[in-house]
Amino acid sequence: MATLIATEYKQFEDIKHTDENGIEFWYARELSPVLDYTKWENFNKVIDKAMLSCQNSGFECADHFLEVRKMVQLGSGSERKVKDYELSRYACYLIVQNGDPRKETIALGQTYFAIQTRRQEIADAFNELDEDKKRLVIRGEVTSWNAMLAEAANQAGITDQLEYAQFQNAGYMGLYGGLTAADIHKRKKLKKSEKILDHMGSEELGANLFRITQTEAKLRREQPQGLEMASGIHYQVGQTVREAIAKNEGTMPEDLPTPEKSIAEIGKEQLKKLKEKKEPLILDE
Repeated sequence: MATLIATEYKQFEDIKHTDENGIEFWYARELSPVLDYTKWENFNKVIDKAMLSCQNSGFECADHFLEVRKMVQLGSGSERKVKDYELSRYACYLIVQNGDPRKETIALGQTYFAIQTRRQEIADAFNELDEDKKRLVIRGEVTSWNAMLAEAANQAGITDQLEYAQFQNAGYMGLYGGLTAADIHKRKKLKKSEKILDHMGSEELGANLFRITQTEAKLRREQPQGLEMASGIHYQVGQTVREAIAKNEGTMPEDLPTPEKSIAEIGKEQLKKLKEKKEPLILDE
């Protein structure tokens, strides 16, 4: 899934770095001017406050505020080493919380790093789920986004069921290397009444969710009119997602295994477990 960042937060994205393990971090000396601190001495005081907050929260400061030395060029053309920090997302969050609230960029930073921290919490929680629960979560997202995609398609002039089926086919064909919805249905050996999306694993559902969200956004952004133009966009987005999978040396969606259980079966099992866990009411006499 793509991370969508509002334009006003782009300045924080532009200075973000990623280490060899895929962990994101920010350099304090790059963050300082973005937060409207022109003097390092003043920003260093904010860092000190943030480090104290980190320590009081029970975390190791070194895990979030990694001190490093960097070479900088002076006005004379010579170079010298200066102190800098590699800041974790949490460190940045603490810094903006301890910054000057009168600065507009501080307020933006507070929102941006709060959003990023929440997204990571959600991602971590999702990663702890087993495959069945992941499928349920993503399938729910797909249902919601498909409704929004249908609305965007309607605004593009696709108003009847037959045209919408053709529009949907275009997206599948782009993502599945030319296979139509009927081809995928047949490939998965499904009954006529069974839905393709209910018989996808989390990886395949994720690829389709990305196709759907990006098509919906592109339709609203470009506002095409007519089945041909809208279907062309859907096909193009599906193809782009397929190319991204190939670039990452992933398995093409049509080659992913079809789970034994449908989403409906998993949902019934989860509901049954919830009912079994329900504690009996106690009458306090």
